[in-house]
Amino acid sequence: MAKVRIYQLAKELGMENKELMELLDTMGVEYKSHASTLDEETAAAVKEIVAEQKGLEEKKKAEEARAALPKRPPVVTIMGHVDHGKTTLLDYLRHSRIAEREAGGITQHVGAFTVETPQGRIVFIDTPGHEAFTTIRERGARVADIAVIVIAADDGIMPQTKEAIAHAKAAGVPMIFAINKIDLPRADVDKVMQDLMKEGFVPEAYGGDAIVVPISAKTGENVDELLDMILLVAEMEDLRADPEAEPRGVILESKRDKQAGVLVTLLVHEGTFRVGDYLVAGDVWGKIRAMVDPDGKQVKEALPGTAVQVLGFRDLPEAGTTVEWVPDEVAAKHIAEERREERKAREQEEAERRKVKSMADLLRQMQEGQKAEINLILRADTQGSLEAIKGILAKEETEDVKINVLLEAVGAPTEGDILLASTTENAAILSFGVNPPGSVKKKAEQKGVLLKSFRIIYDLIDEVREMVRAQTEPEMKEEVVGHAEVRAVFKLPKGGKVAGCMVTDGKIVRNAEIRVLRGGEEIWSGRIDSLKRFKDDVREVAAGYECGIRLAGFDDFQEGDVLEAVRQVEVSEAQ
Repeated sequence: MAKVRIYQLAKELGMENKELMELLDTMGVEYKSHASTLDEETAAAVKEIVAEQKGLEEKKKAEEARAALPKRPPVVTIMGHVDHGKTTLLDYLRHSRIAEREAGGITQHVGAFTVETPQGRIVFIDTPGHEAFTTIRERGARVADIAVIVIAADDGIMPQTKEAIAHAKAAGVPMIFAINKIDLPRADVDKVMQDLMKEGFVPEAYGGDAIVVPISAKTGENVDELLDMILLVAEMEDLRADPEAEPRGVILESKRDKQAGVLVTLLVHEGTFRVGDYLVAGDVWGKIRAMVDPDGKQVKEALPGTAVQVLGFRDLPEAGTTVEWVPDEVAAKHIAEERREERKAREQEEAERRKVKSMADLLRQMQEGQKAEINLILRADTQGSLEAIKGILAKEETEDVKINVLLEAVGAPTEGDILLASTTENAAILSFGVNPPGSVKKKAEQKGVLLKSFRIIYDLIDEVREMVRAQTEPEMKEEVVGHAEVRAVFKLPKGGKVAGCMVTDGKIVRNAEIRVLRGGEEIWSGRIDSLKRFKDDVREVAAGYECGIRLAGFDDFQEGDVLEAVRQVEVSEAQ
């Protein structure tokens, strides 16, 4: 085995001789001096330990560097069912009369503003709760650090409440539940608490860990407590950002103004954007000509955790797109053009992906070695049907395959379901007893989301079983198909030999693996090159018939050799 001297290894690892010898002492390795040699195994162990130590040191330095960064304000999205008081809460927080200005009192845009508290700043993103704005709400959940789910105390958990919870879960953000309208005579906070437990959230008041704050957005009761809870969760999340880093953010909203041109609402994640900076968002570029804060004041720079309206993009970037700083116009144009080409290529790939016909096909696209996880959105005609389907799913889940129900609801699938499935890996929508509208089917095709409807419960069961089975490695066994005895050997004019055989049992199949047995011992194994009956190529030859067999890579036949045909077959679960 190759050996290495201690001083040579120290030099290779960038260490002092003394430092390496101290390490060897801790390992119990005996040596005389730095000129002593180490065997290959010991040297490899030393390298592994040093690499691990360096990794820990780098991790520690990274953690220390991050801890030295200034904290940034939490970004909070307000979500919930229509008319549950979401806008009223935001109105109270910023002391404006937004609800009175909006059509029907329903929020119809994405906005952002900052609330100053004695404990620190909070950035709020106003995401609509009405189901018509599911697309915008989904984007809001993705860019936020914390989601506040507003539930009316006199109404309880409703369909859009469940959708909001599902989007927040998919985004992986912590949730705080605000039970609103506690000032109303019909308010029933305990009932809402019970409803939350049915959804899997046990309130802290009942011994769980779900943060629930009863409030009145109208009177302001307990709103300060809600803000305290937001800041407490933010403290636990330890949100920090480097204002000196290369600027990066996300598009919250983009629109075209008749006078100003393209106006974009930008939330800064990291670094500092300044007037004059060049930006790229997806395949759209621009130069910041002006920035306006939520109070309508023009600003020259935007720090992390700041939302500003930006003037200067050449075209409308898509909401939810990451915004990056670039050094100049040349770079901006070049990157945007490259991304346009990449987008075209992706669209072609998406078109191929939309050809997926079953959940099994979808799951087979997962990376090898990855733990199988099936994400489902369930729709049914009745609550009883939903319960039955959930019971089936519970029985079909295995140690190797986890089944997650993202959302379950009575009624036909909606575009909101499509959006949720499209933003969740390996997700599909199964509906029973209800049919999705044509617009929803079209949306599913556009997004490449598997959407299947069933009228017979057994068909749905089969689909679920196929999903699970597709993620389980089948147990295979070898099966002998048949035997043929070599009765004569014929030389071919162009070289090579053919075995003239009689099939003695079973059958010889063209695509089977062949073993050549001589005196009962295997001397070769491989594939059939050609299988013929007289002069005709055939797929198989049954017992009692003669045939000519040529093998791929073997022709040293002797009369009396036995050709054994075998194949690999899947062992059924019944066996």
